[in-house]
Amino acid sequence: MRDPASLTVSEAAQEIAMGSLSSQELTRACLGRIEAIDGEVRAFIHLNPQYAIEQARKRDEERSAGDILGPLHGVPVAIKDIFDTMDFPTENGSKVYAGRKPQRDAAAVTRLRGAGAVILGKTVTTECAYFYPGATRNPHDLARTPGGSSSGSAAAVVTGMAPLALGSQTNGSVIRPAAFCGVIGMKPTHGMVSRARVLALSSHLDHVGVFANSLADIALTFGVLAGSDRDDPDTEKVAKPDFEHALGDGPQEPRLAFVHTPMWSRADASTRDAFENLAKQLGSAIIAADLPDRFAEAWSAHRTIMSADMAKNLGPAIAQGGEKNSSAILRKFLDEGQKVTPTQYRTAIEAASTLRTMFDEQFKDFDGVITPASVGVAPSIETTGDPVFCTLWTLLGVPAVSLPLLKGEKGLPLGVQLVGRKDEDARLLRAADWLMWKLKWS
Repeated sequence: MRDPASLTVSEAAQEIAMGSLSSQELTRACLGRIEAIDGEVRAFIHLNPQYAIEQARKRDEERSAGDILGPLHGVPVAIKDIFDTMDFPTENGSKVYAGRKPQRDAAAVTRLRGAGAVILGKTVTTECAYFYPGATRNPHDLARTPGGSSSGSAAAVVTGMAPLALGSQTNGSVIRPAAFCGVIGMKPTHGMVSRARVLALSSHLDHVGVFANSLADIALTFGVLAGSDRDDPDTEKVAKPDFEHALGDGPQEPRLAFVHTPMWSRADASTRDAFENLAKQLGSAIIAADLPDRFAEAWSAHRTIMSADMAKNLGPAIAQGGEKNSSAILRKFLDEGQKVTPTQYRTAIEAASTLRTMFDEQFKDFDGVITPASVGVAPSIETTGDPVFCTLWTLLGVPAVSLPLLKGEKGLPLGVQLVGRKDEDARLLRAADWLMWKLKWS
């Protein structure tokens, strides 16, 4: 009999709906995985097995009573510890927020519960979702980083400790961990999913993301999460794509662009070779394309916006917490942000808008852009890795997905990043579906 913890979200939800699997069986299987391996991987920071089973029991009772089932009914979900949860602490990976107990769920968590999900526990985040590493280790090599800041969420899904997990991205915090851990991770168009009651770093850059083991799971989950929320004004500007039918027609050859970005030299030699070989393998489906020179501004613009916004949003709490309760790397970045002038900030915001328009126009006839997800495989545990291949796409607010399609040094995962135009999340998923089919991923 197949281990329930090895099921994808879509498979598990279907079996629970049919009655061939109970939510309790699935939840106990995930808890069994956690007990067996999380002592080394350290993906979870807050876990209450009894409470998880109680939730699963209620989901099973609802099904037996003939209640209408949500699309994630009975499926356990892990939540990054910057999303408020009223039944678990939310400590943001920081001593400053130790013991914090929210009174309300984050909007994304509310939507998951409304779809019938079981909230399994909270996963490790780096300190305040920035660069200082948390406790999580890369499941492929415990001496290496899982990436950051959604460290625990990526590690939990790739090991089967949870079939689904929430993450967030302000620079590279979904795409990079997905690439390093060898799992699918996606950040949608900026404003697609509400960030209400999620630790705010930058309203211009923050995205809610998802980790799963299949694109069908990604589409299913964003179908639940996406939509407007008056508590997050940015969601009012974005139309919800048809995630339900994004993959319905099966793989169809897309038109793809291979884009080095101005940071191509930052990738290590083996990564550059792997992507050049990938482009050759894809043949007529892909063409090389260069970004205009002005795109070189993106990385400094992103840093200006992120540092200034984080200084405003986190600076007072970190200062009040004292130096002993925060890292030097975080304090230094907040100090940098405090020095950003209003003129510098406005210039960076205007640059982001201009570059987004330029990107949308240049790639309007493409289904997706292929570029590395990281400069190489996961580095050592002392760092969370370089997000340089994620920064541009986060600044532009366009959808991006990391696919575990390549192998690098010592057979470690090397993610392929596929990027789409703003609001074309469903189109991007269709292109990703073809790419995984083409490369025979399973």
